[in-house]
Amino acid sequence: MVFGTIIPSPRGNFKLLQVLNLADVYLENAWRSTDPDLLLQLCHDTEVTLSQAKSLIKNTEDIAMHKRAANAYANLADLLKYHGRNEAHAFYKKSEKLGGRQSGQLSYPTASAHAVNNALHSIASSSTVNPPLYPSNPRKRRREDAVVLPQEIFPTNTLLPATDFNPPEPDSRLNDTLQLACCLGLLQSSHDPNDIVDPDTRSWFQIVKNDPDEQERLKALATNVVRAFKGEGFKDAKTVAEVVYLSSVLEKGDFGHLTNEFCSGINQSVLLDVYQAEGLARHVQGAQTGYLDADDLVKILQLLSARLKGTHQQSTNHLYQLTLAVSHVLDAMTDASVKDLDRKTLHAPLTSYLDELKGSPDAYLVYQAAYAYQALLHVPDNESLWQAAMRRTGKVIQGVFGLMSAAKGLDLNKFIESLDKIQQGLAGASQAVQIVRTTYDSAASLVASGQGFFECMKEGFSFSRKCAWYPALRGADVLIRDGHLADFRRLICEASCRRDPAFQWGVCQRLGNIASSSKWDSETQRGAIGLLGEMYKNDVVWGHQAIVKQWILTILMQLVTFSGGEVEFAEAVLQELQGNGDAMKKALYQECRENGAGTFALRVTPAAIGSPSLLDRVQERPDVEGAIRQLRRQRLKNQEKAVFIPPQAKANLQSSDGARFPLTEKVDEFLSSDRMVLLLLGDSGTGKSTFNLELESRLWKAYKKNEPIPLFINLPAIDKPEHDMVAKQLRKAEFTEPQIRELKLHHEFILICDGYDESQQTRNLYSSNRLNQTGEWRGKMLISCRSEYLGVDYQDRFQPGDRNTRSESTRFQEAVITPFSIDQVQDYITQYVSMYRPLWKVDEYKEALDLIPSLKELVKNPFMMSLSLEVLPRMIDPGQGIAPTRVNRTALYDQFIEHWLERGKKRLGEKNLSPLARAAFEGLIDEGFTLTGIGYLKKLCVAIYKHQDGQPIVTYSRYKDENSWKAEFFSRDDEKQILREACPLIRNGNQHRFVHRSMLEYGVSLAIFDPQDWKEATTQEPVLSRRGSVTSVLSFDGDEVMEDVSTTATQMPFSESPLVWRSFIKEPSVIQFLEERVQQEPLFKKHLLKYIEQSKKDKKWRTAAANAITVLVRAGVQFNDADLRGIQIPKADLSYGAFGSAQLQGADLRQVDLRGAWLPRANLNNARMAGVQFGELPFLKQESEVDMCMYSPDGKTLAVELHNRQFKLYSTSDWDILWTSEGRRMVYSPDSNQIASCQDSKVQLWDIHTGVCLHVLSGHDEVVWKIAYSPQGDQLASADRGTTIMVWDVRTGDCLHTLKGHTDSIINVVYSPNGNQIASTSDDETVRLWNTETGECEGILQHINVIDVVYSPRGDQVASLGLDDTVRLWDLVTREYFCVDTGNCSEITESAPAIMYSPKGDLLASTSHRAVRLWDIKTGVCRRELNGHTDEVKSVVFSPQGDMVVSSSVDQTLRLWDSETGVCRQVLTGHASFITSVAVSPKGDQIASSSWNDAVRLWEIRAGVSRHVSSGHNNEVRWVVCSPKGNQVASFCVNAVVRLWDVETGRCNHILQVDADDDDINIRMLVYSPQGDQIAIGGWEQTIQLWNVESGVRCHMLTGHGGEVNSIAYSPHGYQLASASDDRSVKLWDVKSGECHHTLTGHTGSVSDVVYSPNGAQLVSCSDDTTVRTWDVEAGIPIRILSRHVGWDSVIAFSPLGTQVASADVSGMVCLWDVETGEFRDLPDIISHYGFLGSLAYSPKGDRIAYCRNKTMLLWDTQSAACLQRLSHEERMSDKAFSPHGDMIACAYCDMTVRIWDVASGKCRAVIRSFDNRVNSIAWTQGSGINYLVAGCENGMTGAWQVTVDGERCHVRQHWRTTKGKLVVEGADMRGVQGLSLLNMRLMEQRGAEIGPLHDSDEANVSDTNVEDSDE
Repeated sequence: MVFGTIIPSPRGNFKLLQVLNLADVYLENAWRSTDPDLLLQLCHDTEVTLSQAKSLIKNTEDIAMHKRAANAYANLADLLKYHGRNEAHAFYKKSEKLGGRQSGQLSYPTASAHAVNNALHSIASSSTVNPPLYPSNPRKRRREDAVVLPQEIFPTNTLLPATDFNPPEPDSRLNDTLQLACCLGLLQSSHDPNDIVDPDTRSWFQIVKNDPDEQERLKALATNVVRAFKGEGFKDAKTVAEVVYLSSVLEKGDFGHLTNEFCSGINQSVLLDVYQAEGLARHVQGAQTGYLDADDLVKILQLLSARLKGTHQQSTNHLYQLTLAVSHVLDAMTDASVKDLDRKTLHAPLTSYLDELKGSPDAYLVYQAAYAYQALLHVPDNESLWQAAMRRTGKVIQGVFGLMSAAKGLDLNKFIESLDKIQQGLAGASQAVQIVRTTYDSAASLVASGQGFFECMKEGFSFSRKCAWYPALRGADVLIRDGHLADFRRLICEASCRRDPAFQWGVCQRLGNIASSSKWDSETQRGAIGLLGEMYKNDVVWGHQAIVKQWILTILMQLVTFSGGEVEFAEAVLQELQGNGDAMKKALYQECRENGAGTFALRVTPAAIGSPSLLDRVQERPDVEGAIRQLRRQRLKNQEKAVFIPPQAKANLQSSDGARFPLTEKVDEFLSSDRMVLLLLGDSGTGKSTFNLELESRLWKAYKKNEPIPLFINLPAIDKPEHDMVAKQLRKAEFTEPQIRELKLHHEFILICDGYDESQQTRNLYSSNRLNQTGEWRGKMLISCRSEYLGVDYQDRFQPGDRNTRSESTRFQEAVITPFSIDQVQDYITQYVSMYRPLWKVDEYKEALDLIPSLKELVKNPFMMSLSLEVLPRMIDPGQGIAPTRVNRTALYDQFIEHWLERGKKRLGEKNLSPLARAAFEGLIDEGFTLTGIGYLKKLCVAIYKHQDGQPIVTYSRYKDENSWKAEFFSRDDEKQILREACPLIRNGNQHRFVHRSMLEYGVSLAIFDPQDWKEATTQEPVLSRRGSVTSVLSFDGDEVMEDVSTTATQMPFSESPLVWRSFIKEPSVIQFLEERVQQEPLFKKHLLKYIEQSKKDKKWRTAAANAITVLVRAGVQFNDADLRGIQIPKADLSYGAFGSAQLQGADLRQVDLRGAWLPRANLNNARMAGVQFGELPFLKQESEVDMCMYSPDGKTLAVELHNRQFKLYSTSDWDILWTSEGRRMVYSPDSNQIASCQDSKVQLWDIHTGVCLHVLSGHDEVVWKIAYSPQGDQLASADRGTTIMVWDVRTGDCLHTLKGHTDSIINVVYSPNGNQIASTSDDETVRLWNTETGECEGILQHINVIDVVYSPRGDQVASLGLDDTVRLWDLVTREYFCVDTGNCSEITESAPAIMYSPKGDLLASTSHRAVRLWDIKTGVCRRELNGHTDEVKSVVFSPQGDMVVSSSVDQTLRLWDSETGVCRQVLTGHASFITSVAVSPKGDQIASSSWNDAVRLWEIRAGVSRHVSSGHNNEVRWVVCSPKGNQVASFCVNAVVRLWDVETGRCNHILQVDADDDDINIRMLVYSPQGDQIAIGGWEQTIQLWNVESGVRCHMLTGHGGEVNSIAYSPHGYQLASASDDRSVKLWDVKSGECHHTLTGHTGSVSDVVYSPNGAQLVSCSDDTTVRTWDVEAGIPIRILSRHVGWDSVIAFSPLGTQVASADVSGMVCLWDVETGEFRDLPDIISHYGFLGSLAYSPKGDRIAYCRNKTMLLWDTQSAACLQRLSHEERMSDKAFSPHGDMIACAYCDMTVRIWDVASGKCRAVIRSFDNRVNSIAWTQGSGINYLVAGCENGMTGAWQVTVDGERCHVRQHWRTTKGKLVVEGADMRGVQGLSLLNMRLMEQRGAEIGPLHDSDEANVSDTNVEDSDE
């Protein structure tokens, strides 16, 4: 190093500590230096100083000093290494010798000692300095010295953080002053209208620019606002903030008046008017060019200077505001190049006073004073500028002027160069000394006792000279203002002053402002916070300034306290900084965190504009903001404390509950979108109202002036909400009419409309209220409704405009609240217990949920959850614990109502009642308060339904309604008031309603059937038991008990029941309550059946009968073989009901819903069936395989192409054939008037309406392969199998172009959306783009094995699909592409697309083996993978609306997917062969699909919206097993689900989801315990599961086997379970504890079967080792080995007598073994069929043994071993079972039949054919003396048949069966039906019903759908 020291000194006079401190000072300045020459000089000084320290260290043993020197050497090495200097290695070595660290271990530099301060200052003051040398090329230095920041920090320049601007209509009232300022600002600008991005703003600008009157009006408004401000007596912050908005857009005269007003206010105030001082500062900032000259600025500065002196004793905040104002004025003077500032009278005094502020304790004020001082220094005084050196002065002047132009012109290079010149011009001894002084003082503050942050900070800012940091910060402000954040980032990284603490302080301040300002987006705010963190952490780049580090921490701590913004990110950065740096830096961090954020507020948020504002007064606008604030306070105050769990939702009713999303996020997304209506659906009690109230509360809390106003509208409380509901709601909130008019014209709303269903609405409230139409209310609507209230086409009631209009349909959105998840249930319980302190604790509630499986489903509903938590402690008897009880919704409501009334009774008893009220109360107690209250509730509910049609809110006026029905319930009668107060009613003014809508529905259902009423009527003794117990005294079985009360029942007044005079079919909640009553109370079932019976005689009962049969069907009651002749049930809902072989002759079934009904062999002769809904259309049978089908663009026709080269045209109105012709590859013209087809080498054009061939286009030499119409319909392109494409004029038939270029067969040809281009694909592995006007090839796109191509809807992109398993997305401008991997591309069919763009063009769908993938076309990212098909997917299409994707597969199914969520909405089955094509109708309401089974199927998509019930398994049923009690059947299917069925009712009591990794688990064994209380399940897994039958809860998981479990068996007493496994062992388990008692080993092969002896003492097992072994159960030891078999895989059976064992193996050998002796006998007539294992079974008496194998079953006598019967059938047998008495044996066959054989005679007694799939398993059981045969089928069906024997006759009647939601009418007699439409008749014929000739009145009855008005 060649330079002399910067500060020469006699270091020999220094002590060791002083020398080390001085070395730290040099080193710190070296780190800060941006000049390489100065850097080397400082490093040299550091080295010399450390050498001196090293010599002094020898004289001390202080280890700390050694370490201090070692660290200094290491830090010097770090610095040199950072700058790429080779000397670094030598200094690392010196550090190591002193015990320091090695290379690569950076540390924070140590601090200097405070004692050096005075000595160093005196040395620096007298030193002489060699001027540093700068590189000749400053740009080169800057590149070498540039700072590298993380890429995520301000990566790009952003759009300006502009204020939201809604341009007003001409001559309309303005919303606020900010809007006025924006208008005037636009008009004053020199904008080209085309430069304005927003179309509304651009349109407004163009109109007003040509409207001088509107311009003058706006200017006059601004003038009047200034005048209003001048007239204000007290100018508060809001008033000042409002008028300052106009500063930059005022006319010059108005600007001057406002300036004078500010100056006058400041001058005349005794105490400083802080608001006006700040306003003046912002006002000066906004001055236009020429508005303020030098004299104006000087006068303002004189005023502020005078007030600054007079404010010396005022608050720090006053000083800050005044200093800020001075800064802004000085900034303006600098920009205006003001000169000749009087030094004596202004410049020098102001300089002196600002210098005094350096002693302030407020750090923020010190910095602002330093800033103002710098601004003052940049305003030239009248001292001659030429007295300084020419070079230096010239560079300073050039730099300042260049700086201003660079900043304003955004020339960043010029800007940074100007900073370099300033830095060079100001370089010298004073600068070097100041650098040392600043760093030293800052470092000293870390260790000096008593010196805090303020003291060290104020030493770091210069008050004596110009610095580059001031103009750098001015430029930074311009860049931030314009949104040029990437340039701002570059500025702070490359500025020569970037290590100056004042510059860093200012940068941090600006970053804090960005991070805390809501006008910046989240990414920008995070970038600002991240940069603050970088400046704190990276000492190498940003230095070690303690003042800056502490300021960064202060800002971050303030950001954490802000509401909104990136609080969490700021907190995370703060946590990250905690461990940064050495101990001293950590101590600094800890001190800052302990001291808190302090008082240095980030002053970024201007005051809000007052209400009424100055502009409001000018425009004479009523004060609405005050009323809005009052409404806000009232609504927030009225919010009741309640448990709120943020709900989850799904996209629509068809979506699966598994595709859930947070509803709050979706609503926020809706509010920020351009959608207008969000329909919020959900079942009753799912929390729609709770969510709406929470949303309202959240919106009110975040509300700001001029933002959309949240308005909660309780629709049932509004009279006729279909008209002007917003005004009606505001009147209820006491808004005046002028205020309402003002809000209507000038404000927007967020309308939260709650309870559409409760208001009994059918109108579209958005349309009927004319929302968002000219002059009407403006805003978005969120409207809630119960999903069960709506029908199929419910969207029409809510969406704006026409649902079929694309632009309107996109403005509608819906969401459906889903049931609570397990986690949400747990959260709710925790919150509930914490909030309400109930009797139970959290653990007790959770235990109840575990032990009551039905409760788990109930509490997924939030209202049912709250109700359950309240009443559960009452439902469990104290001391008995929680029993596995069946709890349903009705039982909970029973308990809740009773609990509510008892609580009300207690509350009233403690209340200070008047004497009359007390007497009335005691009288009610004597009569039975709770029962009387329930009676009151029932009557009220009935009255509401009768008089208000179920509208839940009752408005009662004493004078108006005293003679109406309302007086009976709401009069001032003491008794009525007491009952009203005790019931679950809410009063709001004169309006009364139940606490929840479901209470009203429960009440009316209780009025229909109250078990307590019947209990009193049939019980002689007084009933003292508690109401609503889970098991009623009437919950009996058997008809004999029913007869005891039948006499009483028939005497009840049926005609008064609500069922008689009102239809509840569209009231699903009421139906559900009644459905559960049916399942609880057999008497109610009989009650309902009586209504149905009476409807046969008198039509007055038909409403009751329709209600009754709807309830019974919903309750699972089946009407197979029922006598329903002549019943009258119009409009009943029989969907998915079972009516097999029912007698329905002459029944009135008009408008009955029969979707998915089971009607095989039903007799509907002469039934009235007008308006019946089947939910399906007839399929179109063809005489050949179908290649393709497609809808016309207008949806009026459907074209079907057959494989025999014909095509047919159908009318979609009646599905008649219009005409037939020959041709292939058909395609419709865009206007639907033509259809084109290929015929060999020709193309034919057909008239749609007449079927006439218009043109034959000839010219191809080979067979035409593909044709396509242009979008305009004027051209047609045809491609042959060769290499030729021809373009035709459709009108004339002339050939326009012949396109040549492909070198191999052409595969496809398509037009671009605008018709200007054609894309073709070929086997030559290219896609060619052709110009349709010239016929020239415009481009060639290469793609290996390309097979398909499609244009995006916008035409800017094409997608090509190749057999290389990729889709290439091509940009048609650049011809560049990116690939997406399809995964395994399916080989597409000729007519089915394998790729397709969505209508919006944002997604691309592609087939991928068994899946469909949806790709983002911009990023190429796969958004969704749609899985579910079980075989290869062949085609995929979007619905016209883009909300649905339809895929077809080789698995013969269609799947309908939600394109947004990826959830499968529906699976369409019915095709019997490979699906060749699929088409969606233009309206999106139908799907047509074709297949090779000669049919086109037509599907109604809307049919999937209605209730779909699959009462059984969804997959193949493998086994059915009957309980020993005879009351239950267990069935299990391949998806590891076991269902437990009630034999009598067919109701599924429990669903057991068996744990398994594989959904397709094959459960091998399922057995009941002998007591019937437990069930054991074993399968492919190595475990056995034990389940409690009553509760449906798993008791134990038995683990221990090392192989798959093959067989399980309970011991006869039920206390033990045996299991056989592939691990060659048998294990014996204790079923109570789940422990294994014995492991029986000895078999050398897999153990295949195990069985107990009847007395349980022995166990028999068989194995693949061909042996049968007997075991002693108690001892766990073997008894005997029986060896006879030669085949593996055997089965065994123990005789019921216990003396014999039968065994069979895979070879067909059957042996009978004597248990005592081990002797065996081979049975004769063995069925020889090696390789198939049969099954064995003893008859119940043990005298017969059956063995079935393949198609034959043999019956032997067990004593003689003689073969008694050989029963054969032409189909293979799948299962067999002896009847309970052993006299019959049932066999299931693969021909979908079950045959019942007589054991004695071998004759077939009966054949059951009512199966539509193979029967896998059968079992017998006996209940109430009746034999039932139970069967499980391959399609998931489970059913029971009643079998009775009457002499020689065997009667089989179907008792119940599960349904699959499939319409079955095979064998139904529909001869003579009336009113059935022709389409429905065709459907019935196709499905196998017998249709006779049309009834004479059929044509008239087809339209007879108004049941109420029709005659009998």
